[in-house]
Amino acid sequence: MAQATTSRSAPERHAALLTAARDGDRAALDALITELTPLVWHVARGNGLDQPTAEDVVQTVWLSLLRHLDRIAQPRALAGWLIVTTRREAQRAWRELNGRPALSSDSAMDVADTRWLPETEALRDDRDRRLWRAFSTLPRRCQEILRLTVLAGRAEYRAVAEALSMPRGSIGPTRGRCLATLRTVLDREGGV
Repeated sequence: MAQATTSRSAPERHAALLTAARDGDRAALDALITELTPLVWHVARGNGLDQPTAEDVVQTVWLSLLRHLDRIAQPRALAGWLIVTTRREAQRAWRELNGRPALSSDSAMDVADTRWLPETEALRDDRDRRLWRAFSTLPRRCQEILRLTVLAGRAEYRAVAEALSMPRGSIGPTRGRCLATLRTVLDREGGV
């Protein structure tokens, strides 16, 4: 696998990993999945899907990547391909959940839906950049608690407590203080 250095941009790193995965490097594929699954997950959940449906969408998107691994013309645009594929699959799943017939992939492109307009996406991307910039200023412990409680969910405080060697009862209050700190940083920089 091509060595992914920290000096490479994310698109360059993804392109190198995709190229290596095409050549049969399982570690490169695993690295792509590890690095980009949070992105795929957030796009799926951001489209209004519940957790089980979002999990199905994430799995379907990765299977789709495996099927199309050799057909991605611009490896540097892998994240964009994953976002578009996840959005389409999430829309299909959402329609099925809400009793609406799923459209074929050809007709799905013709559906006018203001939730995915370029302006909306640009505003969401700007908000996300500011949020992640503020998140990166938090102490490492706060970052770990917030990541684990968001990814594991509130119902899994026991697992979070074990992972961080903290009493279970202190997870919620500590999480609350971390979120308050994050809000303060965001407010100082103009809010979200």
